Amino acid sequence: MNIIVCRLPDWKLEMNVVLDGSKITSSDDFYRQLAAGLDLHSYGRNLDALWDLLSASVERPLSISWVDSERSRDVLREEFQAIVAVLDRVVEFDRAARWPDKFHYTLL
Repeated sequence: MNIIVCRLPDWKLEMNVVLDGSKITSSDDFYRQLAAGLDLHSYGRNLDALWDLLSASVERPLSISWVDSERSRDVLREEFQAIVAVLDRVVEFDRAARWPDKFHYTLL
């Protein structure tokens, strides 16, 4: 009997979720696009649930690219700022935890 031992690579593929800001006209649109990008069937669509999801429930490395974010900023106003504040908190959380695989986002 032969036993073959394989070592898995030390790298992981980064998941990149792309949000289309031209199609985000409400915070619910944001949560819907994020859920679709992460292949989630349901999660609470609010800021607390966003924090819970991104800080503890999704695998790293994870990147969110928010295309046409200026348009979303204009439409969502305070809601946009609140969402971005949660994204910033998750970035800081990962940095403080010193995890090798981190969350990050880009507003495009």
